[in-house]
Amino acid sequence: MKAVLGPTNTGKTHLAIERMCAHSSGMIGFPLRLLAREVYDRVCHIKGEKSVALITGEERIEPKEARYLLCTAEAMPIMDRSMAFVAIDEAQLAADRERGHVFTDRLLHARGREETMILGSSTLEPMVKALVPEAEIVTRPRFSTLTHAGAKKLSRIPPRSAIVAFSAEQVYAIAEMLRRFRGGAAVVMGALSPQTRNAQVELYQSGEVDYLVATDAIGMGLNLDVEHVAFAGLSKFDGRRHRRLTTAEMAQIAGRAGRHQKDGSFGTLTGSGGHDSEFEPEEIYAIEEHRFAPLTKLFWREPEPRFDSLERLIADLETPPLRPELAPAPEAIDLAVLKRLSDDPQVAETVRNAAQVERFWDACRLPDFRHQGVETHSRFVARLWQDLREGELGADFVAGQIAQLDRTSGDIDTLQGRIAAIRSWAYIAQRPDWVLARDEMAARARAVEARLSDALHGKLTERFINRRTAVLMKKLGPDAGLLSVRLEDEEVLVEGEHIGSLRGFAFKVDPGTRLSDRKLLLAAAEKHLASLLQERADALSDAIHAGTAEITLEDGALVWDGETIATLYAGRSLLTPVLVPDRTLDAIPGPSRKALVAALETWLESALSPLDPLRKLDEASRAEDAGPELRALLITLVERGGMTSREQSGVDKLDKQRRTMLAKLGVRVGALDLFVPAMLRTRPIALWQLLARLAGKTGTGGNPEAEMPPALPATRHGRVPGYRNLGKQLVRLDMAEKLLREAHEARSAENARDFKLDPARAVSMGLTTGSYSKLLRLGGFQAIVPPPLAEEAHGPPAPVRWRWRPPRRQARQQEHPARVRKDSAFAALADMVR
Repeated sequence: MKAVLGPTNTGKTHLAIERMCAHSSGMIGFPLRLLAREVYDRVCHIKGEKSVALITGEERIEPKEARYLLCTAEAMPIMDRSMAFVAIDEAQLAADRERGHVFTDRLLHARGREETMILGSSTLEPMVKALVPEAEIVTRPRFSTLTHAGAKKLSRIPPRSAIVAFSAEQVYAIAEMLRRFRGGAAVVMGALSPQTRNAQVELYQSGEVDYLVATDAIGMGLNLDVEHVAFAGLSKFDGRRHRRLTTAEMAQIAGRAGRHQKDGSFGTLTGSGGHDSEFEPEEIYAIEEHRFAPLTKLFWREPEPRFDSLERLIADLETPPLRPELAPAPEAIDLAVLKRLSDDPQVAETVRNAAQVERFWDACRLPDFRHQGVETHSRFVARLWQDLREGELGADFVAGQIAQLDRTSGDIDTLQGRIAAIRSWAYIAQRPDWVLARDEMAARARAVEARLSDALHGKLTERFINRRTAVLMKKLGPDAGLLSVRLEDEEVLVEGEHIGSLRGFAFKVDPGTRLSDRKLLLAAAEKHLASLLQERADALSDAIHAGTAEITLEDGALVWDGETIATLYAGRSLLTPVLVPDRTLDAIPGPSRKALVAALETWLESALSPLDPLRKLDEASRAEDAGPELRALLITLVERGGMTSREQSGVDKLDKQRRTMLAKLGVRVGALDLFVPAMLRTRPIALWQLLARLAGKTGTGGNPEAEMPPALPATRHGRVPGYRNLGKQLVRLDMAEKLLREAHEARSAENARDFKLDPARAVSMGLTTGSYSKLLRLGGFQAIVPPPLAEEAHGPPAPVRWRWRPPRRQARQQEHPARVRKDSAFAALADMVR
């Protein structure tokens, strides 16, 4: 049992999440549905969606295998003792007038099998010691410093600030003023749905607006990048009276400034009216030093009342606590509704037995999402009870009620009212025994809430974020940094105004931009362009490392998104080109640019990997034991793309050791050519031609998309890499070698002075008779043409037979046997003939 206490920004919730994930199962109760949803997403990322459940009054996601539960405090199944870990967050809310009894009950009874953690303010320490004496108390200091910054005018409030007001009218007025001279503000109020609230917060977090106008709803659970909190007032109406905020409430709100290790400040807003709009010295001291009066009482209400009758139920709920540390809870709205309807004879007569009393109490506990007071909410509950007392609500009836609210027209207040109403039906649909087709109805209610939330977000954005640039931007003067700039796909928008596009890392101005706006809009774009380019560069770097970047190598340039981002130039050697980033990358902030260039070099190394066989030759040419003859041959092969004519290669001058080294490097010594088989592919040849052009070794072009068939027609240029010229046709080097090898095998098989050849393979390659004959002649074969038939003779002509005579270089080797090299199959066959 452990109580982790301290001010805001101490990492208490983060600690609880870590501890829960370390156990085999766990549950955390939160004060807000928004908080429960946020932590649910985090735990799903750690444990997987099948292991995590979300349980709130309006939403239930409960996989069968769920072992980790994220709940609102009211929805916690505290009677279930199967959880290894249990935590209750913001436990100091046990002193709240409306919900305090719920948190007190969780504090007293929610327990984990192995570990229990109570999270809350340091003011809770005396109550923990009194009510949970076995708990170990751990006090955590705030990560950052909170400083009072005094009073400021709204025009002097620094960017990344939150302005806190205590009425919707005041929130709207401040947001309107910020819209006029600061480009806009996000709006957060307790009446917003969690989805709308998240969408508005995202406007602020993303930097589209630099200001947030909120009620005290931001005081709990919203982790924002706020540097300064300005109070538009220090008093509020708490539902019963207008009163000054307590010091603890001030600190809870001011504590939103500064997150993690970043310091924050707080102050007041001048000109907002009221005599109590300045902090007292003792309040400033308490907030800065986190020193507050400890809690002396927690509110309590009987958590397990008896259901014998309505009178017994009400009496149990109003029973005073027995312990001095606990105080009777003020009359919450659920109890007020229960007493109001119990006094109505028409309703009370329908509640006869214990089961109906319990079901009626469940109906009275329906939250008042509309905040319309006891009288109005009682009528809604009474209408609901008329159907519930007979059994479950029909699916058609619930679907009809939900459909009536599925309208996204109307102003902000109208949409807020519909969202509150649909939250009531989402709560009703989640009850296990209230609605037929429960899952379907709950899904419909959530879908309608999502649509209404999107519409409300759009209305708030339209009203409080400036979209008119023609007139208002003139009033902003040269301070273009106040304008919001964002990127949608490739379109750059300033205050929603399209001013150009971002292709690759090149910003291109829209020629249709109005002249009156052009200067200021471009200044704003340039001021924000660095951050946009940084995001784009980081995303491209991540894509390169993940292998998903769509970069192409086109004529010595690296092209992404249709734009050149880097160019290749000749390096120290043919295989080591230099990558020079394009000038458009200069606008990227230093660290991101450096990371991107390193990623591009990694991509280039991978793109040039088909040339690895040539790199092996290049490295071997620098080896000490290569010798001058082999070194010269290897350099030639590298410069010629891994292929060269045998007659010009000097391979016959190599000794046996150097020939062995050549074979291990993957070089095949043929009758006519030396070549690396791995280089006789489209991509390696195209890459070699590109690097050769960069190095000035050749002017021959290449098509990386072309195929390499066994044979093709001769070109006007004559030489094509990877092919041997046979006059009107070209034959691929490895296929030429295969045809000559077959000819020698036929000669060995007949073991005669002359022999017959089968041209089937040559025909299948597409070679003509003339091309095939020329290849054989180049390989040392001579045709023996039979004499023509006599005039009176009939029948097919005799077949052409062939004879092999070694080329002159081989004849010279016969005169000098010591120079004969027996490393090739052709030399071996020549020895057999001799």
